[in-house]
Amino acid sequence: MRSRGFTLVEILVVIVIITVMVSLALLSIDVAGQDTPLDQESRRLVGLMNLLHDRALLEGHDYGLWIEPHAYQFLVYDDRSNRWEPDPADPQTRRRDLPKGLSFRLDLDGQRVVLKAPDPQAGGDTPPSPQIASAASGEGTPFELTLVRDATGRTRVIRGDALGHTRIVRPGAAASAAS
Repeated sequence: MRSRGFTLVEILVVIVIITVMVSLALLSIDVAGQDTPLDQESRRLVGLMNLLHDRALLEGHDYGLWIEPHAYQFLVYDDRSNRWEPDPADPQTRRRDLPKGLSFRLDLDGQRVVLKAPDPQAGGDTPPSPQIASAASGEGTPFELTLVRDATGRTRVIRGDALGHTRIVRPGAAASAAS
């Protein structure tokens, strides 16, 4: 009686099947630390902030960012009425809601800011003053804005300086904000 072993093709097929199953398992439990909606929203916000900072310099308008716990909106300062206004004609400044399960934390000068949605019954139609501003002079509000995945606690930190530069920082660099 001759004993029969496995062929090389059979072994390779089993290895490919195991590799595919492990890859799918890793992707489904997100072991690699990727959170696509969190990454996309942080990149979108940084891109918009940098775009509007550049527009402030070029056009001579002051822009601001109003942040709520689960939404944000850019405002432009109207010199005629002396108040911050949304610009309905500009799609870049429209109100944006965060994807479900994400929220904001905002720190200004090392102090946590309590974020709240504007109360429509309290102030009439007056838009709120933004927490973060980008002036036509090139100056900006120094801040640290954290996007948080509520279920897992994962974060992405966006930091802006007094010169209006905004960027996403590594999680370890967030602790040494003023160093």
